[in-house]
Amino acid sequence: MELDQRLIRIGAHPSSKAAAIQQVGELLVAGGYIAPAYIASMLRREEVANTYLGNGIAIPHGLPDDRNLVLRTGIAVLQVPQGVVWQDHERAQLIVGIAARSDEHIEVLRRLTRILGDRALVARLTQTNDPQVIAAALSGTPTPTISPTPSGDEQAPGITVTISHPTGLHARPAGTLAELARRFQAAIRIHYGSRSADAKSLIELLQLGVEHGAQVRISASGPDAEAALAALRDAISSGLGEEEPLVLAGNGAPPAHGWQPRHSTTTIHGISAAPGLALGPTYRHRARRVEVSDQGGDPLSESERLQAALNAAAAELEQLYAETKTRLGSSKAAIFLAHREFLNDSGLLQEVARAIFAGHSAAWAWHQAIQSRVSQLQKLDDPVLAGRAVDLSDVGQRVLRHLVGAAYDPGPTPATPVILLAEDLTPSDTAMLDPDTILGLCTARGGPTSHTAIIARSLGIPAMVGAGASLLDLPDGTPVVLDGDSGALYVAPAASDLEAARQWQARLRQQQAAASATRHAPAVTLDGVHIEVAANVNRPADAVAALEAGAEAIGLLRTEFLFLERSQPPSEDEQFAVYRDVVQAMQGRPVIIRTLDIGGDKSVAYLDLPHEDNTFLGIRGIRLCLQRPELFIPQLRAIYRAAAYGPVRIMFPMIATLEEWHTARALAEQVRTQLEAPRVELGIMVEVPSAALLADHFATEVDFFSIGTNDLTQYTLAMDRLHPELARQADALHPAVLRLMARTVEAARAHSRWVSVCGGVAGDPRGALILAGLGVRELSVSPPAIAEVKAALRAQRMDELQALAQRALTCRSAAEVRRL
Repeated sequence: MELDQRLIRIGAHPSSKAAAIQQVGELLVAGGYIAPAYIASMLRREEVANTYLGNGIAIPHGLPDDRNLVLRTGIAVLQVPQGVVWQDHERAQLIVGIAARSDEHIEVLRRLTRILGDRALVARLTQTNDPQVIAAALSGTPTPTISPTPSGDEQAPGITVTISHPTGLHARPAGTLAELARRFQAAIRIHYGSRSADAKSLIELLQLGVEHGAQVRISASGPDAEAALAALRDAISSGLGEEEPLVLAGNGAPPAHGWQPRHSTTTIHGISAAPGLALGPTYRHRARRVEVSDQGGDPLSESERLQAALNAAAAELEQLYAETKTRLGSSKAAIFLAHREFLNDSGLLQEVARAIFAGHSAAWAWHQAIQSRVSQLQKLDDPVLAGRAVDLSDVGQRVLRHLVGAAYDPGPTPATPVILLAEDLTPSDTAMLDPDTILGLCTARGGPTSHTAIIARSLGIPAMVGAGASLLDLPDGTPVVLDGDSGALYVAPAASDLEAARQWQARLRQQQAAASATRHAPAVTLDGVHIEVAANVNRPADAVAALEAGAEAIGLLRTEFLFLERSQPPSEDEQFAVYRDVVQAMQGRPVIIRTLDIGGDKSVAYLDLPHEDNTFLGIRGIRLCLQRPELFIPQLRAIYRAAAYGPVRIMFPMIATLEEWHTARALAEQVRTQLEAPRVELGIMVEVPSAALLADHFATEVDFFSIGTNDLTQYTLAMDRLHPELARQADALHPAVLRLMARTVEAARAHSRWVSVCGGVAGDPRGALILAGLGVRELSVSPPAIAEVKAALRAQRMDELQALAQRALTCRSAAEVRRL
């Protein structure tokens, strides 16, 4: 960033801090860097943040929300030899006004921290009569400047998007977003409710607390603003590295593998974080944290030490990213790219620099700034985002080690395979685990969506988190069995139980290998009944993966992805091309396309839907489509056109009444007639109790039913399936839900209709067996579950499954059903 000597005023005498800001602001206006209104923003910033760095230097700049008033990047300097009171008797003699729409001022800040430590140089700069001396000290390598904002552009252009990542805008997706934003010169901000954050600052993004399904507005201004918005929209649409949601056992249900100790034993319960059965002796991991003392030194030396530590930490994270990418893939390795972004946070660096030049050591200043932000994250209502405090603390410790000269010390390494116990584990610690040595891990704190849990699942290490402090009372060497599926640690089990667990473990490995080897074979029971196992997919690329996983059809093609994260609805031709590609990819196998299911936990900004207190009971699914024929009819036309390329079925979501079905069917028939298209099967999703209770009437008219167990469960039990405390109780195997499904199947059978289930319980082998026994003849599941579900069905007789299902209908709770 070059400093024009004309923007340096020597020997100024402002009467006050406000006058000094006014004068340096006028220099920026005269140089064409800011609009006059930005000066007021610089004054307002002083009301919420002190811009005094120390040693006579202040750096006034405007509020982030007013960066649209910055015309191009630059700085101006007001030299006040006598000084002006800035705050608490601190006198500023060199006022460096900054105009930056992005994060270019980070380099200015770093340059200033070096200058601040040299008291002789500062004295010279505050007393010199030669502006060239100041220009030479502050100028450095030029950075790209931002072109002037077009006249009349009073508000930065923007887009509204929905954050569809299952855990919201936590560190990994936020880090991906920040890294992408930093590639553009444009000033980019994320607006959420009444707050906003710099899109290039990971910490600011995390502090917004954006949850799953939330709408945010992204604004951008600068020469590449349009390209930046498009790139961010596409990145959010692709999920920002979304991973398959973790399905946890509920209500203390038995594990999926079926093993439990026969003899009474002490059991420590936690939260399932990674599935599997592990047994071995315990070993306590004791984190060794860096101790920090405040022994302030020369500010210049401390600043240089901080910069060296930041550079070393960044290099380590680059290496850790590369190693993790090789072992676990890029999506898991992105955790450490997110960690690296913490090192570039301008607000964090400014706070540390201010503390250094107030006389504190770099280590103390860094530790205090990190701990302050960790505390803020821990207070967030969203447990996922609050859990990201561990990530920030992990980064903080990494930098501290370099500041105090301490080598990374993970503690003693166990000589034999163990079950690792810890208060908590950082992502860095977990990524270094050796699956040959660490058979399983249990933590006293943490949650199943933490980065530690994500890495454990990727490594194939059974894991349990949130087990409580009593976990740490176990002495090293205690024999245990860890059940990662149900989140239970069995302490010192009987010798016979240990041997049974070993045999069960061996059988599990054999079963998994056998299921994978036969994944393309049909699921036919021992007495010859074929259950079709199909796949739920979101995008065309998923269809190919579904075939490879053994899918016999597409039981649910969600179409929402075409409508989300964009500023206008997709055209008929765009939809047609996507549906055609999926149909062709399936090579003659059936494809069920669900019409637009927007509302509830999914929303679209451009539809301008009115606010609803309870969106799950409002205008969603088929109700929205019937209200907005301009959305519904083009989609129906695209589907009927795609039907010319292979077998297609149409499914309407959230049908609650016969009237809704009649209207939807009539519109579909109208479109079909206009296109002169062949007839296709039309079905409805059974997701609300009214549809199940009226199944005998629907069965006389529909071609098929598809039961959506996720919504049917939440509406039947009145439990929000996204609620952090209730979600685990919303079990689709609850007898009340099973009875509604049984009623639907009976009505369908009476009128020779077929029934599919496309909810999450279909992918649980236990659930699949009961559903097959109820009479369901198609199960549509996520592709990774196909092989296991098929294998479970092949091992049973249908008459036995029917008896099992009838017993389930007489149970009183979901736990009782699962015990069958």
